[in-house]
Amino acid sequence: MSEDTYSARILTQISDVSEAAWDAHLPETAHPFLSWRFLHACEASGSAMIETGWAPRHIWLEDSTGQAIGAAPLYAKTHSQGEYVFDHGWADALERAGIAYYPKLQGSIPFTPATGPRLLAKTKDAKIGLASAMVQACHEWDMSGVHLTFLEDDDRAVLNEIGFAAREDRQFHFINRDYGAFDHFLAALSSKKRKNIRRERREAQDGVVIKRLTGDDLKDEHWDIFYRCYLDTGQRKWGRPYLTREFFAYMQETMRDDIILVMAWIDDTPIAAALNFIGGAALYGRNWGALTHKPLLHFELCYYQAIEAGIELRLPKVEAGAQGEHKLARGYEPVATHSAHYLAHPGLRDAVSDYLSRERRAVEHEIKVLSKHTPFRKGDASD
Repeated sequence: MSEDTYSARILTQISDVSEAAWDAHLPETAHPFLSWRFLHACEASGSAMIETGWAPRHIWLEDSTGQAIGAAPLYAKTHSQGEYVFDHGWADALERAGIAYYPKLQGSIPFTPATGPRLLAKTKDAKIGLASAMVQACHEWDMSGVHLTFLEDDDRAVLNEIGFAAREDRQFHFINRDYGAFDHFLAALSSKKRKNIRRERREAQDGVVIKRLTGDDLKDEHWDIFYRCYLDTGQRKWGRPYLTREFFAYMQETMRDDIILVMAWIDDTPIAAALNFIGGAALYGRNWGALTHKPLLHFELCYYQAIEAGIELRLPKVEAGAQGEHKLARGYEPVATHSAHYLAHPGLRDAVSDYLSRERRAVEHEIKVLSKHTPFRKGDASD
């Protein structure tokens, strides 16, 4: 595809196109975070907007007849918060040289470290067109670079082909090996690990009522409780929670069928909650918080309840979010995650490319080492 056969325009808000028009570019496998509803909720709720350092600059690609052939979520960022792929060292290096690192362009889902498509198009040529439009915008707007995070293989290949540097990191995912029930998963573990998980669940559930709410079972009162939990975690960990209460109101209105909210009560008093999104190929664990400390409840609500739900829904995996080597002992396995980076400054581009080559080797080695320490009986987990 030549540049004469397509044109790209910038959407400064997702509502510049209709829900049907945007979602027509989504893959057959459902990715809830790529939907117009989710991106619109981020923007309309005041969570991802220019005032919070997430200015929407989505790419909309059309052919010579004006037919839409691709789209890509994209933001102009004035910081590196809410991305989960850390580039603060790159920012420091460039700014020490007297060159501004911000603003930059970020091709990602705000506040969501979940792997999925980022170049939403049916053909390789259209994907190249989307990525090329990002690079062109980077130079025209005097941005420091373009960063696409939590990528699938097709997008990685396209970005590598047009000169983006590849980066690798790791998360911990639960892999569903056709387990019929949680006990079937436990049967695949070593005796010691199996007993430990049963003990943790028993202690976490002692005196606690736990429910998984979805669809019409979700009410505004549940979101009020969850938001209190979310604020508590956000204020302790980040200083400022990213998502507004209005964001969760949009979730209730437009996406409650795509959500499992795990909640815990003691004597009719709510004490904790964990939010999950249902995709076509994964259950995505996102946010959690507690109003009362109870030992091991975090593991129960965020990990074990998610595994149970994923098995019941017959989903291939559970993505439990960023960080957390403590997930390893609880049945979550190390997997590689991928991002791609285009840096406009030649000197920084060369230095970062050299660094990323060494970093990838280190991450691959770490994944191999961690994989030897999964709780599974020998031969029951993948190599």
